[in-house]
Amino acid sequence: MKKIVSLSLIVSSMLMAGGYKIPENSLNGVALSAANIAHNKSADAAYYNPANMVFMQDSNHMELDFTYIGLNKVNFKGSSTTSLGVTTNNVDIDSKKESFLIPTVHYVSGKAGETRIGLSIVAPAGLSKRWDKQPAMGKAEEFTLKVIEINPTVAIPVNDKVALAFGFRIVHAEGVVKATPALNVAYQDMTGDSIDYGYNFALAYKPTSDLEMAFTYRSQIILTQEGTADLKYPSPAISGSYDASIDVILPACASLALAYTLPSKTTVEFVYERNMWSAYKELNFNYSDATAEAVFGKSKSKNWNDTNAFRLGVTQELDNMTLMAGMVYDESPVPDKTMSFELPDSNSFSVSLGGRYQVNDKIEIGLAALYSMRESRSVNNANANDTVTGEFSNGNVLIVSTGISYKF
Repeated sequence: MKKIVSLSLIVSSMLMAGGYKIPENSLNGVALSAANIAHNKSADAAYYNPANMVFMQDSNHMELDFTYIGLNKVNFKGSSTTSLGVTTNNVDIDSKKESFLIPTVHYVSGKAGETRIGLSIVAPAGLSKRWDKQPAMGKAEEFTLKVIEINPTVAIPVNDKVALAFGFRIVHAEGVVKATPALNVAYQDMTGDSIDYGYNFALAYKPTSDLEMAFTYRSQIILTQEGTADLKYPSPAISGSYDASIDVILPACASLALAYTLPSKTTVEFVYERNMWSAYKELNFNYSDATAEAVFGKSKSKNWNDTNAFRLGVTQELDNMTLMAGMVYDESPVPDKTMSFELPDSNSFSVSLGGRYQVNDKIEIGLAALYSMRESRSVNNANANDTVTGEFSNGNVLIVSTGISYKF
């Protein structure tokens, strides 16, 4: 049961994990597999690389996007033993299919002297994983996480080739977690939320008119989740609602990007992204009740790994249209020894396509799609609380985005 509660709040730390981060926070981000950091002339530069705002046309730029995210049913075949000693063999079950519609907003101001101001309201992460069959529902009957980030930024030129930007991150997260290892005997139903803060930094360097370079950094944030947990456990007897809190690391993330534009107005961009997940070593809980703390408050070793993502984007500018395509290979931070039903994550390879159409001098509309193919992953975990042995598969993801931008 201790393991179940550990898994319940680990969701709060998944905001940048391989399968549950959402780097595609604009139409361009979806179309280019988020390889739009060095070369970016749209309002979403406010989020992806605010230093590029300095080099944008001197107008107010605004963009509104709506993004659909569809998660396939994840299949598990194998066996599991719960903390209550219940073993289930020859398991062949699917999670529920999940879908979301996420709005995002980006704004870049006109020049105030040489300074530019940006604002992005995005969903940098999200998770929903629901299982309605045992043994999975004993660990993750429902894991739902909603995250909103408000990110104001300011950019200043150093000279005609270099610009710097700084931003302030305001992150609100709320989650619902349910686990029922044994009906009316042991269960956990938790809700919690937090508002936490961080910063971001960006550098844009344009040595020539054709070559663009960039560096971006998003800080680590400590998520101070607080909420209540309805708990039940047979011995020692626990039954009722308890205050609960936990601090979880949202790791720092750094990106290096290089873009080159050919005479044909074709831009090729490569992005290397590093997520510093090794800072996430353990998970600690606090409960208002001493008995609940003794049973559920045990620290859990996690020892996640730093991860890499490699992104490639191609942009072709035409008279009234911009065509885009991309691909990305993204690693999972979760070690084999800690993977289970709440996070059946694996390395992924994604491809994307999209386009923007210029209606007139002020308005553009667009459509983009990305498909992420996740590797099957075998697991053979055994510890003092539960055992999971088998294979997770079919965790693919479809993302479709449409948007409109306006200059004034």
